[in-house]
Amino acid sequence: MGRARLARLHGIATSYAPSPGKSVQTADDTVVAVLAALGVDASTPHAVRTALAAYEDGAGRALLPRTVVARPDRPPDLTGLPEGTVLRVETEGGGTADLGAPDPAALTRLPLGIHVLEARTPGGRTARAPLIVAPDRVPAPPGRSHGFLVQLYSLLSRRSWGMGDLGDLADLAAWSGRALGTGFVQLNPLHAAVPGPPTDPSPYRPSSRRFPDPVHLRIEHIPEYADLAGTARLRADELAARAHALRSEVLEGGALIDRDAVWALKREALELLWAVPLSPGRRAAYCDFLAEQGQALEDHATWCAIAERHGPDWRGWPDGLRDPRSPGTARLRHRLLDRIDFHCRLAWLTDQQLAAAQRAARDAGMAIGLVHDLAVGVHPSGADTWAQQDAFAAGMSIGAPPDAFNARGQDWGLPPWRPDALAAAGYAPYRELLRGLLRHAGALRIDHVMGLFRLWWVPEGRPPTEGAYVRYDAEAMLSVLALEARRAGAAVIGEDLGTVEPGVRDALAARGVLGTSVLWFERDYGGGERDAAPRAEAADAAEAAEAAEASDGPGAARAPEAVSDGSATGPAGEGVAAREAAPGPGAAARILAPGEWRSGCLATVTTHDLPTTAARLTGADVALRERLGLLTGPPDRERSRATYELAEWMGELVRRGLLPEGQGDEEAAVKAVHRFLLRTPARMVGVWLPDAVGDRRPQNLPGTWDEYPNWRLPIAGPDGRPHTLEELAASPRLHALMRELSDGYR
Repeated sequence: MGRARLARLHGIATSYAPSPGKSVQTADDTVVAVLAALGVDASTPHAVRTALAAYEDGAGRALLPRTVVARPDRPPDLTGLPEGTVLRVETEGGGTADLGAPDPAALTRLPLGIHVLEARTPGGRTARAPLIVAPDRVPAPPGRSHGFLVQLYSLLSRRSWGMGDLGDLADLAAWSGRALGTGFVQLNPLHAAVPGPPTDPSPYRPSSRRFPDPVHLRIEHIPEYADLAGTARLRADELAARAHALRSEVLEGGALIDRDAVWALKREALELLWAVPLSPGRRAAYCDFLAEQGQALEDHATWCAIAERHGPDWRGWPDGLRDPRSPGTARLRHRLLDRIDFHCRLAWLTDQQLAAAQRAARDAGMAIGLVHDLAVGVHPSGADTWAQQDAFAAGMSIGAPPDAFNARGQDWGLPPWRPDALAAAGYAPYRELLRGLLRHAGALRIDHVMGLFRLWWVPEGRPPTEGAYVRYDAEAMLSVLALEARRAGAAVIGEDLGTVEPGVRDALAARGVLGTSVLWFERDYGGGERDAAPRAEAADAAEAAEAAEASDGPGAARAPEAVSDGSATGPAGEGVAAREAAPGPGAAARILAPGEWRSGCLATVTTHDLPTTAARLTGADVALRERLGLLTGPPDRERSRATYELAEWMGELVRRGLLPEGQGDEEAAVKAVHRFLLRTPARMVGVWLPDAVGDRRPQNLPGTWDEYPNWRLPIAGPDGRPHTLEELAASPRLHALMRELSDGYR
């Protein structure tokens, strides 16, 4: 009982429900391990009693919570303050406000921001805590809009250096906004990767979420490029020629996108550009950027510089360098000032080009512009975990518990944030992360948004079946999100596919966070409220998207080193789980009518983790999984289920008059499913860019690693031939589809 109480006090669930009507107790060893990761010893009965006493003496007697949260209609609970206590607030802007006797409602009337609350009792006890005063809701998208969903690396133009870049992004935004009337472009995470070779190509397993990766830079758009002269100019021309050859190999020679080869060329070019003196105005802008980013950027650049010497896994660095604040690290910082400046410069240049891409989108008339993506976690050996070690739970990884589709559970190999450390820091790491991502965004997508409420922690060395849910302060997490989104004027989209505990979708909707609705999963499974996953979570076909979330974080492929049981195969993935959950002949899981969809969502037909629409329509998705041995049942049964589901959808489209061209026409069917989306009240409708040209190949095939080229494919047509951005802009098929959407908003 004592250990269970200790677990509850620290937000650790002592049981979970893997399927309807079934409850599994969390193993005692798991509870002990998770508590240890939170700095609490619960290994013996005596240790438990000591920890409980320490809690009562500390947090239990504290005058104020670690962080106080207030919003207009929700004052904080300050009922535990002794009579006669007086409050004082130091505002974010540098002012003070003496509130006198505790009046929680007075805190809600303070300006929005991050303040400091001080409480003083008649007996002389004092306490200080960060005070977050947040709006009730994040900004809403400005009206209804449609736009593209794209993985930037896959979007190559005739100017790319072997993979899509920020110049291509700006061009896509400028063209699609003006020519097609799109309102947004949603991207994959552009976070800084752990350097290779080989570099993990998954954008969902980054070294840092706080800074973008300079591999996305368009070299020729850097102003100093025009100032190269002499041997530097000759070398730059040689690099550009090699980049042209690399691009040609991808576009014309059938080669995969090679991030490491691209980065090798760009890094050398950037070294040449770094040697070019900045003009006075650009030097001043760079200095402003350094001052604005402060310690966070210095830490990131220092990690990059040390990684060049000692490799990218800081846990294997010499002892004195594993602590960013150690004397040894300080000495090495001094010796590496030039390399640190180089990496700071790259962060600045990337920030500038991101700003230019958002300006291009807005100048083209996009109401939203860029929609950036926040991955659910970071690599355990990367820059963020080195710089913010106190904020991460050592020896833990996040994942998913066993369920009806995956009895082994999932281990994503990503260390979780410590909820206690976030609260003690006034959520500063989270605030800074959001602020950076929202600098040049009209909206932000949050991968696995359920992680703002709870995450499945897996102790190191144990299978994911032996994990536990750890709860976060959702009120604080959502309030910080609302505050930073309000400051940036940006909407927020939560990826809420999969197992979602009751109340979460309602809580997100109440704060204005849009959900994600995928056409194939929007069915009535006989459940009650939308938030309680139909058939008590396990039978929700949207669980397929959760199954598609693998060890690199939701929506990513499973790396062998991240699988705790040593298996190189990931979870079943959408293709398997959806077929298992999809209704077969005689089953009753009615397709939701357009009017039954929620309005607060981004509606789409497919995503980067799912088969393309053309693949579903032609059966190419089942054929691919059969070829790779990913089917869970006999191939005939899988094909039969896929055929049944497709026929059901085609019948629905015909009945609603959305397929006047008749069945059997692939392009018409692609238009029809998007016409269906337009009939829904969804605030945002997203078109997966490869769908617009009939691409058959998924960008990521969950459950694979070396078996399939995840995250390395250029956008291609039905025949697999890559399409450049220029070809996309001239594609009759794309224009015909996008006319359906632009006409649908008139």
